[in-house]
Amino acid sequence: MTPAIFGLSGLTLSDDERAFFRDADPAGYILFGRNVESREQMRALTDDLRSIHGRDRLLISIDQEGGRVARMKPPVWPAYPPGQAFDRLYDLAPASAIEAARDNAEALGLDLAEVGISVDCHPTLDVRQKGAHDVIGDRAFGFEPMRVAALGRATLQGLARAGVVGCIKHIPGHGRAMADSHKELPTVTASEAELELDIEPFRTLNDTPIGMTAHVRYTAWDAENPGTLSPFVIGEVIRKRIGFSGLLLSDDLDMQALSGSVPDLAARALAAGCDIALNCWAKMDDMIGIANVLPALGGEAAARLDRALASVDGIASTGTHGELVARRDALLALAA
Repeated sequence: MTPAIFGLSGLTLSDDERAFFRDADPAGYILFGRNVESREQMRALTDDLRSIHGRDRLLISIDQEGGRVARMKPPVWPAYPPGQAFDRLYDLAPASAIEAARDNAEALGLDLAEVGISVDCHPTLDVRQKGAHDVIGDRAFGFEPMRVAALGRATLQGLARAGVVGCIKHIPGHGRAMADSHKELPTVTASEAELELDIEPFRTLNDTPIGMTAHVRYTAWDAENPGTLSPFVIGEVIRKRIGFSGLLLSDDLDMQALSGSVPDLAARALAAGCDIALNCWAKMDDMIGIANVLPALGGEAAARLDRALASVDGIASTGTHGELVARRDALLALAA
């Protein structure tokens, strides 16, 4: 198995993709808007991916947070609120905000499970910072680490009730970045003491089965390398200080924060300590290059993948989609 997550080019698999995926046997896949049209189409696509590998338990992921980060959109799927909506309710009634976030995530997860998605790249545990770039902004659950962790845990629980594994991001924190890592490399100059605020939600939820790194350079920890490519950030900060023991994915290696060829970046990410290289854009040359340079997935990384996919087994849903949305909306109305 190749320790990579690959993107797909369209609504169905091409013959070249099917042949390559069969040979490369990637750890998983990620879907985007270009892969999304209808419930029937998405279910057929995810069923096709599972048939290639001959296993039902397969990492098929998507970025479905709500708000402005949603690949599955109306009118086919309902819109979901951003993290800020639950942050506002928390000001008034913390317990109600936690329950609303849990119900919201379960409803969202039922949408994902229906079409064969097993992993949601959500929740965002980045602590929001005044004056920072808006790339995180209203996606965050707030400015306070305890609040972010509480709402993040509720989100993970709701997704699990729907049979979907959540992936916390962006470890060790993107909230104070002054640039969008999709377009350039942010450099954070905060001190180690200040960065304790950023890592606190991740430390609180360090038992989450899957996490994703940040393409952010933290000068207090590594003045040369972004977190994704830094052995110190991954080994010392993420694994030791935060204590994260789950499957660690890189963020997308094709983002402009990073420089170099995608296959080289994949090799550097794994050498730094990532378990899985994430490559989203379905460029066949890049995917072949990654498959050629990465060693087979094995050891603790393979065990983490297995544990992550099994982590939602036996967890029961608590209501229908309509019931969950109605409960959520009644709670959010308290802060309207």
